[in-house]
Amino acid sequence: MSSSDIFISETIGTAVLILLGGGVCAAVTLKRSKAQNAGWLAITFGWGFAVLTGAYIAAKSGAHLNPAVTVGIAIKGGIPWSDVPVYFAGELLGAMIGAVLVWITYYGHFRAHLTDPEIVGQQSGQEGMVDQSSAPKAGPVLGIFSTGPEIRNVVQNLATEIIATIVLVLAILTLGLSDNGKGVGPIGTLLVALVVVGIGLSLGGPTGYAINPVRDLGPRIVHALLPLPNKGGSDWGYAWIPVVGPLIGGALAGGLYQIAFA
Repeated sequence: MSSSDIFISETIGTAVLILLGGGVCAAVTLKRSKAQNAGWLAITFGWGFAVLTGAYIAAKSGAHLNPAVTVGIAIKGGIPWSDVPVYFAGELLGAMIGAVLVWITYYGHFRAHLTDPEIVGQQSGQEGMVDQSSAPKAGPVLGIFSTGPEIRNVVQNLATEIIATIVLVLAILTLGLSDNGKGVGPIGTLLVALVVVGIGLSLGGPTGYAINPVRDLGPRIVHALLPLPNKGGSDWGYAWIPVVGPLIGGALAGGLYQIAFA
């Protein structure tokens, strides 16, 4: 498979992943959405179905959709390391495209939410109550685009992302790669989607389970760039954790697989 085939497949698949995953977060969060306040179960199952759909679309390239998965599969020997930057580039671009599509889909709801006096008042009140030189800067719709911790503790937050990503990548590697060596195949894809739901239900509470560097970084960049009124900050002080944590987790899962199962 050529580099362009990998890049296009991963870009489209990751865009769909973020469109549906970010879409369920928008549906649950934004005022005047029919799904507002549907809760954590809706979000976890929405992300599971997002993984399922994006992965089937990107089956040609193995449907990594996640640099942590790419690293784990490369350590296992499923892809050459020379292909890793191509996967990374497609995944990041796709994540950004998906986030823009969420904004387009919910454009009117974003405006209604961010111009609502209650939301604007809450944001102004928070800004007035804290020391802005040290306070986390997370706007009222940032959670639609990227993750954030419920308790801000660097060691715990990083450990949570590492542990959750190890579960994901180790599950993928132990399912066995398909004939092309790049992914898990159709049945494996369904099982991975269920694993993602399980991770969200069991391990998602502390940080929102990024378990995917581009799932967090790409949409966070988009949040910073989009012309959203009263959008607040993008919390760049936290942004490295959902990037570094999953990459460490993916590498550890790949190493653990080589030691225990290869």
